[in-house]
Amino acid sequence: MARDSLGVHEPLSGRYILVKNRTQTWMGPAQMITDKLKLFLTYQVSAWVRIGSGASGPQNVNVALGVDNQWVNGGQAEIKDGRWHEIGGSFRIEKQPSKVMVYVQGPAAGVDLMVAGLQIFPVDRVARFKHLARQTDKTRKRDVILQFSGSESSSLFGTSVTVMQTQNSFPIGSCINRTNIENEDFVDFFVKNFNWAVFENELKWYWTEPQRGNFNYKDADDMLALWQNNKIETRGHCIFWEVQSTVQQWIQALNKIDLMKAVQNRLTGLLTRYKGKFRHYDVNNEMLHGSFYKDRLGKDIRTYMFKTANQLDPSATLFVNDYHVEDGRDTRSYPEKYIEQIIDLQLQGAPVGGIGIQGHIDNPVGPIVCSALDKLGVLGLPIWFTELDVSSLNEHIRGEDLEVMIREAFAHPAVEGVMLWGFWELFMSRDNAHLVDAEGEINEAGKRFLALKHEWLSHAHGRIDIQGQFEFRGFHGTYVVEVETELNKVSRTFVVDKGDSPLVVSIDL
Repeated sequence: MARDSLGVHEPLSGRYILVKNRTQTWMGPAQMITDKLKLFLTYQVSAWVRIGSGASGPQNVNVALGVDNQWVNGGQAEIKDGRWHEIGGSFRIEKQPSKVMVYVQGPAAGVDLMVAGLQIFPVDRVARFKHLARQTDKTRKRDVILQFSGSESSSLFGTSVTVMQTQNSFPIGSCINRTNIENEDFVDFFVKNFNWAVFENELKWYWTEPQRGNFNYKDADDMLALWQNNKIETRGHCIFWEVQSTVQQWIQALNKIDLMKAVQNRLTGLLTRYKGKFRHYDVNNEMLHGSFYKDRLGKDIRTYMFKTANQLDPSATLFVNDYHVEDGRDTRSYPEKYIEQIIDLQLQGAPVGGIGIQGHIDNPVGPIVCSALDKLGVLGLPIWFTELDVSSLNEHIRGEDLEVMIREAFAHPAVEGVMLWGFWELFMSRDNAHLVDAEGEINEAGKRFLALKHEWLSHAHGRIDIQGQFEFRGFHGTYVVEVETELNKVSRTFVVDKGDSPLVVSIDL
């Protein structure tokens, strides 16, 4: 994960710290680094760890920081065997500390701990962005040949051509809630800058059926109608939510038979009502972090949910969706564990069609995020960031963090869309994560977001060659071409879709 930032990758030297006679889980190597850190810099953590014999079950090993006695997670790994494991993490300090200590901890008392190659270094985001620009060109652009013909084709040589991209086809959306659609400024910003939407709460079971048999679909209906009128695609979030604290009390009180009936009714009611209207569904949210339905109805219930949803609405792509998969901070949801869960579902016949990474992230590091995407990409399923938000008091840092995430997503061939988890102040689930202030002013983070959107629109200008052609390379999406002949100005639209070979577009003038 640190390879890009540290230069030429070298194998481990063979030297490592060995910690023996550990009588507490926190016992491990430590070092004071207070005077080596700068405020507002994002630091990457890279380490290799291994444990000795004698462990009973998986062990969590954590690179942590004590910042004025406050614990900061610098990355962690779950270790089930005697091999070396890589830890990749990050941190940032935004207030002047008096004392910072880095330490490695985690295995149970009595288990030896080995640490090698532990490095902490500031991230070079500028260099990373240059690398991503090259990747983006390969992933999101295509060579285009405009072939002109018509009654004046013989005299087209040297004619002026202007090509302007009106929309990039890469999905970038945001969540919304019922209150938002009453705000004209909110809706106006949304329609101008996003082409996908997801409802924050209004499709969740606790919203559509808060009490047994008491249904509320009006909010979802109103929101869906607005986005259909504006030709904005929508994700269905979510059919079920596996974390018990999100399950309404009347469901928790049901016996096994009645719970199964309720699950069946939820599937039939929701997917029949909205058949063909939601392009995606998050079927059972956060299955790496919760197990309410699995505990009560057995492991097969998860497969049943996917299979039934697919039968009721075959047009929808069915997603798994979870958090902390991409940041190295959570031993419940690292990429290998997610892959294991997805393959397990597929082996049972669940039609998993997409991988949702929520993306609630702090001080992101591109290579760590990319490493997770590379691992998940092996499954061959489309990956979406489904709930992306970043948080910092400093708007410039927030914008930089957001840029890291969106650039990593846009450059990676396995990623097919990004959804922000809100953008307008007062309507955010996280503090200091908004792009637009409560009064409608676009802040520095919002300006950075809009600059990226503008950067990913291609424009070209030139003249038709002797073969009656004009060539350029551009991002996938919708274009307008204007040709100024001696007699008039002609305008045509065309679409550049994905493909490895040059796209030939015939334009009859």
